Amino acid sequence: MNGGRGAGRGPAFAKPKEKTSVVLLKLWRYLEKYRFIIVFAAVLSILGNSLGLLSPRLSGAAINAIEDKAGVQFPVVIRYVILMVIVAGASALISWGLSAIMIRLSRNVVSKMRKDLFDHLTTLPISFFDTHQTGDVLSILSYDVDTVGATLSTDLTQIISSFVTVVGSFMMMVSIAPELLLVFAVTIPCSIAITRWRAKIVRPLFSRRSRMLGAMNGYSEEAVSGLKTIRAYHQEQEFNNRFKIHNDNAVHATWHADHTAAVTGPTVNLINNLSLAAVSVFGALLYMSGKILLGDVSSFVLYSRKFSGPINEFANILAEIQSTLAAAERVLGLLALEAEPADDEDAASISDCRGHVQFRDVSFGYEEGKTVLHHIDCEAAPGKVMAIVGETGCGKTTMINLLMRFYDVTEGAILLDGTDIRKLKREELRRQFTMVLQDTWLFDGTVFENIAYGRDGVTREDVEQAAKAAHIHDMILSLPKGYDTVVTSSGNSISKGQKQLLTIARAMLIDSPMLILDEATSNVDTQTERRIQDAMLQLMKGRTCFIIAHRLSTITGADCILVMDKGHIVESGTHQELLEKKGTYYELYHAQFDKPNDAA
Repeated sequence: MNGGRGAGRGPAFAKPKEKTSVVLLKLWRYLEKYRFIIVFAAVLSILGNSLGLLSPRLSGAAINAIEDKAGVQFPVVIRYVILMVIVAGASALISWGLSAIMIRLSRNVVSKMRKDLFDHLTTLPISFFDTHQTGDVLSILSYDVDTVGATLSTDLTQIISSFVTVVGSFMMMVSIAPELLLVFAVTIPCSIAITRWRAKIVRPLFSRRSRMLGAMNGYSEEAVSGLKTIRAYHQEQEFNNRFKIHNDNAVHATWHADHTAAVTGPTVNLINNLSLAAVSVFGALLYMSGKILLGDVSSFVLYSRKFSGPINEFANILAEIQSTLAAAERVLGLLALEAEPADDEDAASISDCRGHVQFRDVSFGYEEGKTVLHHIDCEAAPGKVMAIVGETGCGKTTMINLLMRFYDVTEGAILLDGTDIRKLKREELRRQFTMVLQDTWLFDGTVFENIAYGRDGVTREDVEQAAKAAHIHDMILSLPKGYDTVVTSSGNSISKGQKQLLTIARAMLIDSPMLILDEATSNVDTQTERRIQDAMLQLMKGRTCFIIAHRLSTITGADCILVMDKGHIVESGTHQELLEKKGTYYELYHAQFDKPNDAA
C-alpha cells in the first residue's frame, strides 16, 4: 500500500493495567455458563480435601493407641490404618474426578475464547491489520489463550483445594491445641505481606514478557514468509542478527519475570518451615508438661504442614497467576477493540446498482495531520474503465480503500449512483465489487473450492468455463487430481502466476456491477498476459472498472486514465490524449518502454 498506512505498527493490544478484580470479572463471563459445573467441582473439592484432612487425625489416634498405658492396642492401630488407606483412596479418586472435570471445563472455555477472538478479528477495521503484526495476533490466539486455559484447569482447582485445606486444618488445630496457633499469628501475616508485595512487582514483568514474545513471533512470521527474498539477497546473517535481538529481548523478559517470581516461593517456604519448627518445639514442651498427648502433637504438626503448605503453594503458583493475568489482559484488550463502526440505522440498501462513481473533493489521511489524498475530483461513468497510474506511494490503492469503505474519507464524499457511500450498508456496498489483487490469496482446499469461493451454488461446468476464460484450465488438468487437487494457503504447489490466474478465474464467476483490478497481472508473464487480455475484456464488459497498473500497456484502452503524484491528480484523459499533452504520463510511458521518439 502507499505511504503512511503502516506507520505505528506495534503489539499494543492491552489497555493500561487493570485491577485484578476487573480482569477476573471480565473472565467470569466465560465461566458463568458453567457455574453449576463449578459449584459441583467446588463440592467435590471440599469433599476430597475434607477426607484428606481426616488422615492426620487418624494417624494421631493410631499413635495414641500405641502409647496407651494399658499396652499397645494392635487391633485399634490396624483399624485406624485401614481407615487411613480407605480415606486416602477415596480422596485420590475424588481428586482424579475433579481434575477431569476442570480439564474439560478449561477446554470448553479456551475453545469459546479462541472462537470469540477469531470472530472479533473478522469484525475489526482494516486499519487494525495495517498497524499490527500478524505474529503478535497469532501469539494471543495461541500462547495467551492457552495460558489462561492452563490456569483454569490446574491453578483454579489448586486455589479451591488450598482454601478448603487451610480452613479445615485451622479448625482441626483449634480442636487439638489452640495455644499453638499463636505461632501462626506471626508467620501467616508475614507470608501474606510478602506474597502481595511480590505480586505487585511480578505482574508488570509478565505483561512485558507477553509483549516481547508477541514481538518475536511477529518478526518470525514476517521473516519466514519472506525467506526466499532474504536468501536471494544474501541477508540471512542480517535477519539472524535482528532475530537475535528479538529473541534476546524475549529471553531477558522471560528470565526477569520468572526469576523475580521464583523468589517468592522459597521466601514463603522459609517462613513456613520456621513456623513448623516453632510448632514442633512448643508442642514438645506441652507434651512434656502433660498438657497434650503425643498423637495429638503429631496430628497438630501434620495439620500445620497442611495449613502452611497451601500458602506456600499459592506463593509458588503466584508467578503462573500473574502470567495468566498478563495474558488475560492481552486477550481482553484485543476483544475490547472497537469493531468496524456499524452502519447508520437509516443506511440504505442497494438495488439495481449502475456503477456510477464520483469522487467529490476527497481528502484523506491514515494518520491525523498526514494527508495522503488531496482534493480528489473524478468520475467513473457506468460501464466505463478508469485506470489509475503513478509512482509508488502516490495514493492509488488508497482510493480503492476509500471506495470499498475500508476507510472513510476525511473530507469530501464518494458517491455511488448519486448516494454518499457512507449512507449505504457496508456489506451491500462491498458486494457490488469484484476485486483481483496483486497479493493473491488461496486457502487450504481444492482448486474447485478456491475458484468457486466467492459465489454460492456454482457448478463444475461454471468453474471450468471461468478457468478456460482465464487460460488456466489446461494447467489445472495437468495437476494430479485436476480440479480436485488440494492447494495450500501458501500456494507453494503452484507458481505465483498460476495463483494469480486462479484468482482471475474466481473473479470471472462473480456477477457484480463493478470491478477492481489492482496489478492483477503483475505476476503473469507478458505472453500469458496477452493471452488473457480478451478474457479480461470479457470480464470488464458492462462493468465499471478501476484498474491500478504499473504496466501501462495494460491500460491503453481505458476510457479515462488518472495520473497521480503525491496524492494529487495531475493529469486525466485517454491514453492518446495524455501522450499528446507530453506531461507526466508521457514521461512515465516512454520511460517504461524506452521509446522517446514514439510521440503520439
